Amino acid sequence: MKKVIIIGAGPAGLTAAYELLDKSDDYEVVVLEESNTFGGISRTVNYKGNRMDMGGHRFFSKVPEINQWWEKMLPTQGALPYDDVILGRTSTTVDGGPDPEKTDRVMLKRNRLSRIFFKNKFFDYPVSLKFDTIKNMGLGTTMVVGFSYMKSAVFKRKEKSLEDFYINRFGKKLYSMFFENYTENLWGRHPSEISPEWGAQRVKGLSIKAILGDIFGKMFHKKNRKVETSLIEEFSYPKLGPGQLWEYTADRIIEMGGTIIKNASVRKIVKDKDNRLTGVVYIRNGEEIGLDGDYIISSMPVKDLAEGMNDFPEDMLAIAKGLPYRDYMTVGVLVPHLALENRTKIKTIGNIVPDNWVYVHDRNVKMGRFQLYNNWSPYLVKDIENTVWIGLEYFCNEGDELWSMTDDDFGKMGIREMVQMKLIGNENEVIDYHVERVKKAYPAYFDTYDRMDELREYLDTIPNLFCIGRNGQHRYNNIDHSMCTAFEAVGNILSGKTTKDNIWNVNTEKEYHEAK
Repeated sequence: MKKVIIIGAGPAGLTAAYELLDKSDDYEVVVLEESNTFGGISRTVNYKGNRMDMGGHRFFSKVPEINQWWEKMLPTQGALPYDDVILGRTSTTVDGGPDPEKTDRVMLKRNRLSRIFFKNKFFDYPVSLKFDTIKNMGLGTTMVVGFSYMKSAVFKRKEKSLEDFYINRFGKKLYSMFFENYTENLWGRHPSEISPEWGAQRVKGLSIKAILGDIFGKMFHKKNRKVETSLIEEFSYPKLGPGQLWEYTADRIIEMGGTIIKNASVRKIVKDKDNRLTGVVYIRNGEEIGLDGDYIISSMPVKDLAEGMNDFPEDMLAIAKGLPYRDYMTVGVLVPHLALENRTKIKTIGNIVPDNWVYVHDRNVKMGRFQLYNNWSPYLVKDIENTVWIGLEYFCNEGDELWSMTDDDFGKMGIREMVQMKLIGNENEVIDYHVERVKKAYPAYFDTYDRMDELREYLDTIPNLFCIGRNGQHRYNNIDHSMCTAFEAVGNILSGKTTKDNIWNVNTEKEYHEAK
């Protein structure tokens, strides 16, 4: 029996483990996870009965196999969840599906709302061209935005940077209002220093033209209208947060005979003289343990993979070491209510604003986004009727000023910014708070990233190594993309396929493959 070592128990690693065990009895599967939790950045943190989604994860995909996989693990709701019931709201239900009030193993259907918070006002994300937007911007600014966009439509920039990418699609004025500062906050680099590939991957076909097309499509009830991913209006979501899906998957892997070792930090990847990997060495409870294997599927950061492998060419190692990442910190804050007024027509418990998350565009604070966990799922909040559980998100680099703050100092800073932004009236309203840190959350597209293809070519010469997932490919994959890389890697192992283009080509198409 061949042994497959899978590094990382995030979406990609766990999907690969499950698929191997499900499709063949010829492989022994061992998953090594550095932390003591499942899901990677897609994990859920349970703090005193209030659950935090690390980053905010909408579940939707245009790939049928992905949707079928999710349905197998967590079936779609057959009845409405608690908040929809008491508020008289509607969401999609499936005949014979589970009732979220009676079971936890259920995928909810949630309405999507993400907005921009700019100058203490809410703007639609993506920016819409409706009356409220014009009112919030003012007629003068709206006219400048319009002329700026028309200029960009006529005089296209050569797209050498992310700044060029955004200006071509939205105009310079809208870019300066809603993209420039937020992007610099997110990456710690000005958009002029970042590859346009990041925008091409994350924004895909989204532009003012796409927004107008969506508006007129709705107005004229156009059938089969093409919807860009950032315009998706309903998504699936595990009742107890994204980590629930991966905890359930891990249980199935163990039931099927797989092995998962937590708190196992892989330090060495052993390569023989024939350029084949023979195993790994990991640290657990201070002990160094060797593990032999016939195949290695890696979702660990490419940087760490290269640094841990013997006889790695110096020029390739230099590329790997130069690959940048962005880390982030979040503080969950429990309050009895928010000072923000809900001016939408969407009903919510406590009449809080109905957003899943809000992008903060305020140069006077360090906060990048905030999430309202109440709106992701009513079951994330212990006392949904009387409290609001909000997650304040900050982008940083491991070891920098933010990262080095104590949890107490960081939490208090976040709470002060909530007051400054008028999210709450004063600091004394806070009932409790909790801080979490996430390393290497976002693979970044600058520094040595422009040589990533060279590094990929070398990694592909190692026949029994398969790089999957967000950090395994140094690509800003969403959950379904990461899962697709796992599907492809498993298919290659089972079929004996030696080329790996199919694995790397996931999420490189110009049309975003989450929109349906």
